[in-house]
Amino acid sequence: MSSVQFGAALAKSVFDEIGPSGTVFLRMLFAALVLMAIWRPRLSGHSRRDVILVLLFALALAGMNGTFYAALDRIPLGVAVTFEFVGPLGVAVFGSRRRLDLVWVALAAAGILLLSDFGGADLDGLGVALALIAGAFWAAYILLSARVGQAFPGGGGLALAMMIAVVPLAPFGIAEGGSDLLVLGVLAVGFGVAMLSSAIPYTLELEALRRLPANVFGVLMSLEPALAATAGFIVLGEDLVAREIVAILLVVAASAGAARQATLAPRDV
Repeated sequence: MSSVQFGAALAKSVFDEIGPSGTVFLRMLFAALVLMAIWRPRLSGHSRRDVILVLLFALALAGMNGTFYAALDRIPLGVAVTFEFVGPLGVAVFGSRRRLDLVWVALAAAGILLLSDFGGADLDGLGVALALIAGAFWAAYILLSARVGQAFPGGGGLALAMMIAVVPLAPFGIAEGGSDLLVLGVLAVGFGVAMLSSAIPYTLELEALRRLPANVFGVLMSLEPALAATAGFIVLGEDLVAREIVAILLVVAASAGAARQATLAPRDV
């Protein structure tokens, strides 16, 4: 979580040069190349179901990262991740059948309403919508990641999905970034973002989901909005007012509570 959020903060620092689409394109491309070199995955020997699973995982990765970076261009990092976290929260609630879940949903809703200042906050509406869409893709990513980890050894499935995900992102990234994508400094930042926000955390998450029940994973991940706000403050100087901090803490508490009560079965190592 620390790696991905400080990577996101670093990524936002080059938005002025290559835009969010160019940044996410470089991130995914470099991460895919590194993962492909490490794992050298093959599709041969896998069933049609496995191939479809990787394609869906790739679409989730492309959608999650593309829409999140577009949101990040419009709203602060901590705020963007808080709205995006509606996705993982939904996964946690869906995995449980307790009445207490309604409390967590209400708590999260209160946090989001407080974050938007009941419609009066100076937040970009499209940025908020993009963050919520990214959250839906994030939910799909969590569910598909566990299945890809079971179908492919090591990080092979992740590497294949990352490479495929580059394809739909490339036209937008090249069009927005243009010749600045070839500037040495921009390439260096892109490579750093790829390692911090994709190669390292996605590999760790894949291994974590092989060893942890999804509900335990969700509890641990519930700190993500708070870490995002911290990274935005340290790297980008994005200050948050007291109302926004309280809102983020409400979403963190709701996510932890919902995930802790989820009853999804543990997965085999």
